[in-house]
Amino acid sequence: MNNIKIFACPTAEEFTQEICDHLGIEMGKIYHQKFKNDNNFVQILETVRQKDVYIVQTTKPPVNERIMELLITIDAIKRASAKNINIVLPYFPYSRSDKKDQPRVPITAKLMAQLLEAAGATRVITCDLHNPAIQAYFNVNCDRLTAEYLLEDYFKKKNLEDMVIVATDAGSSKKAYKYSEFFGCPIALVDKRREGNDDRAIASTIIGDVTNKNAIIFDDEIDTAGSIIETVKVLEKFGAKNIYAGCTHGVLSGPAIERIKNAAIKEMVVTNTIPIPEEKRIDKITVLSIAPLFAATIRRINEERPLGEVYNDM
Repeated sequence: MNNIKIFACPTAEEFTQEICDHLGIEMGKIYHQKFKNDNNFVQILETVRQKDVYIVQTTKPPVNERIMELLITIDAIKRASAKNINIVLPYFPYSRSDKKDQPRVPITAKLMAQLLEAAGATRVITCDLHNPAIQAYFNVNCDRLTAEYLLEDYFKKKNLEDMVIVATDAGSSKKAYKYSEFFGCPIALVDKRREGNDDRAIASTIIGDVTNKNAIIFDDEIDTAGSIIETVKVLEKFGAKNIYAGCTHGVLSGPAIERIKNAAIKEMVVTNTIPIPEEKRIDKITVLSIAPLFAATIRRINEERPLGEVYNDM
């Protein structure tokens, strides 16, 4: 690895250390402080002049605090004369605010892209955007990775029989079809409706056969778990044998853990794009590390190799 430095924002040390371990390099030295007036302070403790710098940040709550930490760190790196400033955001903040679907509302995902560019970012590396079109909000390179292969590999090793892939709504049917092709099994589609800004989704019926089958629900993220619980209830109603869930981003906010604990889900698999605290790691939840994928991506960028084959490096 040539001419490279990788720094962690305050909540991203564990994820960053795992990346550095896979790359065989030391994590960059950086100092973060919160003043009594609630202002953030950042100091880079080693030279980054003309270096390719990577800054890793999570969206562990409070999210707005994480954004300010990141922007201030970018500014510090820029003023230290770094050659390139690459931002590693495993979960892109405000990614669900990706379009103007109501009168007089913001497109906050685009605002995030503009803020990162204005601060000095020259590249953004993220994973499984809520809407792939968010990549077009950037005028700098935005590399979008996916946890699809990680989740496929995990469930393949379980050797489940009589599988069916379940799409939680019409919008996720395309993704469900890709998984069904990989596993060589049928898909089923849940009829689900969501109203306004309410997180509660209502599912009523299912298209396809799930009776006595091992049903797997794949999604990009699980927030309050309201949507997935409604899906689970429908699967129960129509006689699914075992119900599994796999998603990239385990937001798991509000009542999510209690809902999952009480639901007929045999196992929920998430990645560590968002740090999962110990109190949320109940027996039903399995956490897979996606840090090796980000490490492989950083290596390929550093070696000026294409990213299309990065999943072969895993």
